[in-house]
Amino acid sequence: MSDYDDHHEDGVSRRHALECMLWAGTGVLWTVSGGIPRSSLIGSAQAAEGSGFTFLQISDSHVGFDKKANPNALGTLQEAIAKVKALPNKPSFMLHTGDITHLSKPKEFDDAAQVIGSSGLDTHYVPGEHDNLDDVPLKSYLERYGKGTKGTGWYSFNQNGVHFIGLNNVMNIEAGGMGKLGPEQLAWLADDVKGLSASTPIVVFAHIPLWTISKEWGWGTEDSENALSMLKRFGSVTVLNGHIHQLMQKVEGSVNFHTARSTAFPQPAPGSAPAPTPLVVPAEKLRSVLGIRTVIYTQGKELLAVTDQPLATA
Repeated sequence: MSDYDDHHEDGVSRRHALECMLWAGTGVLWTVSGGIPRSSLIGSAQAAEGSGFTFLQISDSHVGFDKKANPNALGTLQEAIAKVKALPNKPSFMLHTGDITHLSKPKEFDDAAQVIGSSGLDTHYVPGEHDNLDDVPLKSYLERYGKGTKGTGWYSFNQNGVHFIGLNNVMNIEAGGMGKLGPEQLAWLADDVKGLSASTPIVVFAHIPLWTISKEWGWGTEDSENALSMLKRFGSVTVLNGHIHQLMQKVEGSVNFHTARSTAFPQPAPGSAPAPTPLVVPAEKLRSVLGIRTVIYTQGKELLAVTDQPLATA
């Protein structure tokens, strides 16, 4: 096997990526001690204990997708929301990190809204590139989720002492190219965080990862370093993304990066296929590589506890 296959120039090893795919079937609880990430395999998401502040992440619902990798993406989204509703402690809210729909059709958005709305949770969205297929860029998405946002849908809010930042890195992407934030959004971000104390916990959520997983596949954001440089002074930064439909994690200083599973279909690990396309797995294993994420913030602790729960075990 070539050096490129075993170890990419951006530091992401194919072996590590494949290991992450294997972990995905059981669920992963991440903790970090001394800057070293450690994973514990679990069978289901753990309930928040004590005064833990809990929120959820779902991603890449691709409502409208009906190909072999999953003929019923709306159905598996319904299963994911059923998992959400069955959690023993109700989370404060939910984040959706993009690709709500597959083709940006109004009915797809409407179907997704009906299912996600049944959770009873306030949900905060950012767009994916599949939500940006209108003749007028992001028209359907912004009509539904653009109220109170800036530019093409970026915004921030505060909850229980945590500052949340929703970014859009799916505009003006060339075929096979990486995501972009752009100068206007970066200027807004600088202004958004300048008045915050360095002790404020920060959670950033966007569709495409803010670290380069595979430049060849467009799995990264060209100007992410500009954004991350503004966040280096903060003691706790958690970055949540979708797009790649599998679990990966990286720690860089005080910044913890997490990618999420899709609720629709998996994608191959970097370097294991010619291109990032929907991955067909045996029907009985599909739900083991789809899932939801629970995040717990406990005041006084810098690290957020991240738990990934599959729709079903393999």
